[in-house]
Parts: sequence; structure tokens; C-alpha cells
Amino acid sequence: MNVVIISTGFSNLSSIYWSIKRIGYNPIISSDSKIIKNSSKLILPGVGTPSFVMKYLHEKNLVHIIQDYKRPLLGICLGMQLFFRHSEESQGIHMLDILSKSCIYKLQAIKSVLPHIGWNKVYFKKKNPLFKDISNGEWFYFIHSYASLINSFTISKTYYEQFFSSSIQYNNFFGVQFHPEKSGLSGMILLKNFLEIKI
Repeated sequence: MNVVIISTGFSNLSSIYWSIKRIGYNPIISSDSKIIKNSSKLILPGVGTPSFVMKYLHEKNLVHIIQDYKRPLLGICLGMQLFFRHSEESQGIHMLDILSKSCIYKLQAIKSVLPHIGWNKVYFKKKNPLFKDISNGEWFYFIHSYASLINSFTISKTYYEQFFSSSIQYNNFFGVQFHPEKSGLSGMILLKNFLEIKI
């Protein structure tokens, strides 16, 4: 299997790379359009801001390749948020718009601090291949200030003064707001589940 982690010019990719290696796969980190187009599984990691990462993806001519990708693709944290049209974090920046007319909002944390950092529970509405062998209400590791509200693409939710989408799916596009590569055994199981999904 040809697993490719997209280099976004900002992300620290070593943790996701070694997590996948430990599962038994040999991922490639690349921003080469041909390598990405020919991958069998694609991971879009997320560290940084929408404006920086979208600028980088445009420079590498990767935007349309990601939008048109037909095999399983996993967006992690900011990588998931980029599936949406706009984000309050980078006003005026047009993102990938894979989830039509949908946006990312800043968390409304009145009694809590932002960013939302640490372990929190993930509750899925119905069993999804991404959560095979994972208990409902399992703990995953988060670090973010922006999130998707609950919507028709939501497959799990997490509470931090309000519920937000902790994972989404639209056809072959899967996204998680948490960091599976930092989430211990549950995160490893989720990554393995993604790599075994057949579409």
C-alpha cells in the first residue's frame, strides 16, 4: 500500500510518520503532486494556520488534487478543518471547500481556557469504520481553538463547554479534530482502521 503524508510546509510530521511505521506500513512524506495523486491512502496533517497551509498547497499545485482525490483521505486537526470553506481563524481565506458551504468557528470557552489542550472524550453517533474496536466515549488528545459545529458530516462529537465535531466523514474524506498520533493505543487503532478502509 502506498501511504502518503502530505508535507504542508509547516507541520511536524515525525510523530504521524512513526505512528504509521509502528502499525506496519511504510509511509512517504511528500509534496510532489505525482506521488500524492498516485497514493492509495492520503493523510493531510495539521499544524499552523489556514492561510499559511492553503498558500503552500496552492504553490505546490495540490489543491485540486486533494479536492478530486477518490481514495481514502484522513485530515488531522487543521487538516480536517481545511475540508471546510472558511475559518474564523483566517478571515477571507478560501479553504478546500470539500464540505460545501460549511465553516470553522472559534470555540466559545467562557469558563475554560483556549486553546483546548489535553485529553477529552469522543462520542460517536453510530459505528463508523474509523472507530472499529474503539469504545464510545474513549479518550483522545486535542490541541485547538477552532472547530466545526455539529452538522450532517459529523460522525463523533466532543464537549468543551459546547459540543463540537471531533470527527467527520464525507464520502472518502475522513477528518479528526484530535491527534491520533498523540492518543496512545486508541489513536493507533484509529490510524490502523483508516489504513484498512476500502472505498
